[in-house]
Amino acid sequence: MSLEEKQQSLIDDLNIIQDPHERLNAVVMRGRSTKLEEAHKVEANLVPGCVSRVWLHGEMVDGRTRFVCEAESPMVQGLAALLCELYTDADPAEVAAVEPRVWESCSFTKMLSPTRLNGLANMRGKIRQMANEFTSAS
Repeated sequence: MSLEEKQQSLIDDLNIIQDPHERLNAVVMRGRSTKLEEAHKVEANLVPGCVSRVWLHGEMVDGRTRFVCEAESPMVQGLAALLCELYTDADPAEVAAVEPRVWESCSFTKMLSPTRLNGLANMRGKIRQMANEFTSAS
């Protein structure tokens, strides 16, 4: 499955929930199960430009990307975990190229503050940077 197909499937699954606020709450609840190992909660893994602290760890496993995150805010944790879920187990070149459409497609952009959206853009930038580093290292 391509990353675009995976993203569309994720959007379709979320949009089964009719109410956008309930949909966002479902994302927050999903994020609760994501935990980052303490060893990865280091300064280098902090995502810059986020209001609450967000750590992002990325690695390559058998030629595929793997991203794990943790945030201090439950809302940010859910949104960040959704990005990690989207970009995990993908080809790093695809990760670098495919932008997230989930925010608009699930009506989250209407509910999130500009500060939160900026933080998500910064997280996407860090994921893209890691993917580019994985591509150039292989």
